[in-house]
Amino acid sequence: MPTVANFISQFSSDVARPSRFNVQITPPSTLNTQGVKVSDLTFSCESTELPSITFATTEQKFGSNPIEKYPYQVQFNDITLTFIVKDTMNEKIFFDSWMDKIVPSSSYNVNYKADYAGTLTVNQFSLEDKLTYSVVLHEAYPISVNQLDLDWSSDGFHKLAVVFAYTYWENNLI
Repeated sequence: MPTVANFISQFSSDVARPSRFNVQITPPSTLNTQGVKVSDLTFSCESTELPSITFATTEQKFGSNPIEKYPYQVQFNDITLTFIVKDTMNEKIFFDSWMDKIVPSSSYNVNYKADYAGTLTVNQFSLEDKLTYSVVLHEAYPISVNQLDLDWSSDGFHKLAVVFAYTYWENNLI
């Protein structure tokens, strides 16, 4: 019979903390970063999520058996990165430039994916700063750079949400 002591004994180490992470962005080599140091984005990323995986399923019924679901396709959900924006507005400048690389405002012709896709690496760390989980999102690119509201009555700071699409992700530690 399960007891509280059995439950507690399952935690021989501490629990994973959502605040112990970083994100490394590798933009496409063709992107003009406008003098923005990409490594600085690692430190200004306030929040994100680890990617998920979902199977698209179809239902099938055989004879009098119950309906069963069968997977037929893998789906990867977009992820959102939220950045604290410095007074230089470098984060906004960088992602505006990346978006313009995907669909240039001079022509509105979509470029080839190889010219605008990069990679994102999301790392989870233990309390001892040991890497415990790491994923790479391949062929990643921003699909939405959210607005920054301006308001005379606000004394807060800007947070820029950027939504990324990607082709697939893989666990770096497997």
